[in-house]
Amino acid sequence: MDNTEAANQVRIDITPAKANEALVSSIKAKMERVVSALCIDRVGVAVPQEHKDFYIPDKVSIGPLHYGEGPLKAMEEHKWRYLYALLNRKPDIEASLDACVKALKGLEHKARLCYVENINISSDEFVKMMLLDGGFIIELFLRHAVKVLRRRNDPLFSTPGSLSDLRRDMMLLENQIPFFILQRLFEIVPLPEKFNQSLTSLAFQFFRNMIPGDRTIHRERFSLDGNHLLDLIRHCFLPTIPRVKASEANATQRLESAKMLKEAGVLIKKSKTENLLDMKFAHGVLEIPPIRVHQHTESLLRNLIAFEQCPCDNTQHISSYVILMKSLIPTRKDAKSLKRRQILINYDVDENDGSRLFDRLSKGVNEGDLKDFCFDGLCEQVMKYKKTGWRRVLSKKKKRPQGKAALPETKILGIAILLLVITSVGTLFSVLSFFLHH
Repeated sequence: MDNTEAANQVRIDITPAKANEALVSSIKAKMERVVSALCIDRVGVAVPQEHKDFYIPDKVSIGPLHYGEGPLKAMEEHKWRYLYALLNRKPDIEASLDACVKALKGLEHKARLCYVENINISSDEFVKMMLLDGGFIIELFLRHAVKVLRRRNDPLFSTPGSLSDLRRDMMLLENQIPFFILQRLFEIVPLPEKFNQSLTSLAFQFFRNMIPGDRTIHRERFSLDGNHLLDLIRHCFLPTIPRVKASEANATQRLESAKMLKEAGVLIKKSKTENLLDMKFAHGVLEIPPIRVHQHTESLLRNLIAFEQCPCDNTQHISSYVILMKSLIPTRKDAKSLKRRQILINYDVDENDGSRLFDRLSKGVNEGDLKDFCFDGLCEQVMKYKKTGWRRVLSKKKKRPQGKAALPETKILGIAILLLVITSVGTLFSVLSFFLHH
C-alpha cells in the first residue's frame, strides 16, 4: 500500500454498545426531566381540616402518596386478585409478568418525575406498586365493561355503593399514577378474546356517570392525551365555543347576583348545551348550561381546582367557573332562582343550597393566583349591557310595587281604551245636547 492510498483511508472506531449505555441513559434522563409534567401533588396544607376528606382516599390507594396507609390496606388483597386475574388470561403468566416488569423499569424514572415531591421508596417497590395499581385499574375497567368477566360475589360489584366509592377515590389528585403507565400495561397484558375497546373508552364508561355535561362530547374528549385519569376527566369540562376576550387589559370584572341582574333587565335562562363551561351572552340573555349535582360533585370540582394549581401547564377553567357561579348565586334566593330555571339540577344531596356549595368551592381558589379568569369577556359584556341607562329605568318601571299585585299589560291597555271610549261618548252627548237646545 503506497502513501497516497494510506492517506485516503478513514479510520472508524467501533465502540461496543455497552460502553455507551451510561451516556444514553443520562441523555434519556435529561430529556425525560425536561418534558415530564409535575402533574401529581398533595393538596396544599392551607386546606381547612374539615375539608381534607375531599382530597384523601377512603377505600383504595393508587400511586405512592397514600401507599401503605393503614385504613387502605383492606383493599390490597382485592388488588392482588385483580392483577392475577388480568395476567392469568394466558397460560404463561410468568412471561406476561416479566414483560410488564421490564416495561415499567424502563418508565420508572419518567414516572417518578410526574410527582411534585420526591418518592422515597426503592426502585423494585416503586415498580411493584405501579404494576399492582395499574393492573387493578385495567382489570376493574374490564370487569365493569364486560359483565361475564366478573366473578360471582365479587364485593366490588355486589356491595351497594362500592363502585361509587372507588370512582370517587380514583378521581382524587393525590391518588393518581401517570396515564402512560396504564397505557403501556394495557398494550402488554393479555386481554379477553375479541375485545377491541381502547383504554380511554373503558375509562370513559367507568366514570361517565360522575361527570356533569354532554356525554357525546365527553366520549370524544376522553380520547385526548391526558397526564392521568383526573386529567382525562378535566378534558370533558373544557369549553367547545370560542372564548370572549375582555377589551380591557387586566379586567377584574365579575358578575352581580342573579337577582340584581334580573332587576337590570338581564334575562338568565338554561342553555340548550350541557357542556358546563359553554356560557353565552347575547341580546340581554345570559345562557348558562345546567349542572347536575350528585354526592361526589364537590369532591370532583375541588380536585380539579387543585389540579389547576399544579406546576404543569394547566388552564384555570374550573376555578373561573366556580368564581363566576359564586358571584351569580351568593344567596339561597339566587340559588333557588337557578333551580327554577333548571340550571341547578338534583341538588338534593343534603340541606345545603347551591350558593353554599359554590361558596365552599371558591375558598379553594385564591383569586390573587387566578392569572387567567376565563369569563372576563363574558362578564364585561353583561355589565356593559346592565349599565345602559334606559334598560335599567325600564326594568325599574316594570318592577312590582311591594305588597301589591302587578296588573298585566293587557288589562292596563283595556282599561285605558275603556276610559277613552267613555270620555268620547260623554263628549258626544254634550255636543248633541247643545245643538238640540239651540
